[in-house]
Amino acid sequence: MRHPSRMREQLSWLLGAVHLPLHLHLHVRGPKLDYAGVAAGAFLSWAGLPGPGEAALVAAAIAAAHNHLDLSTLIVIGWLGATAGGMAGWLFGLRAGRSAVTARGPLRRQRLAVVETGERFFARYGVVAVLALPSWVAGIHRVRWTRYVPLNAGSALVWALGIGIGAYLIGPAIAEVAADIGSASWAVLVALVAAGVVAAVVRRRRRRGSA
Repeated sequence: MRHPSRMREQLSWLLGAVHLPLHLHLHVRGPKLDYAGVAAGAFLSWAGLPGPGEAALVAAAIAAAHNHLDLSTLIVIGWLGATAGGMAGWLFGLRAGRSAVTARGPLRRQRLAVVETGERFFARYGVVAVLALPSWVAGIHRVRWTRYVPLNAGSALVWALGIGIGAYLIGPAIAEVAADIGSASWAVLVALVAAGVVAAVVRRRRRRGSA
């Protein structure tokens, strides 16, 4: 069981990360609502809701290209919002998501097989898995915070820099690149689930054959 004091430290860090971008937008050039929208969109996207973060950051970066907003502030706010959202998604998957997936009920054996397959995948390809899959998936598979926190923060920074600077330089076309990356991530997730189901079916048939 995770130590309560460690969980409190993580939650305090998460709340601080959410507060900072909301504090920053009150002291920078440009409409305050635009900065808040980037922070909220990034948070939601990295918590597990695809789409709003990229759309908000692309629109804001295009506005920055026309001198309506400050690009560096947008990148910092996007990074902090995404980092906080990734932590929120991971904590949700760790606490609520895993309990739901492993609960008693229909197809429980198949669900457990998927979790086992996922844990082996994360153990073997931890860095790639954390970067490619939604944050709550890492939580469900109990990726340790010592691995997840730096990877989450680093990938959030790459995302904010890539989307922010890309939209600033080339405009809305960067959204298509982000969409392709998101589609690839979901393809990995679907393949992982399918592999777990197939493995469970194969094991069941082997047991029946040996009985």
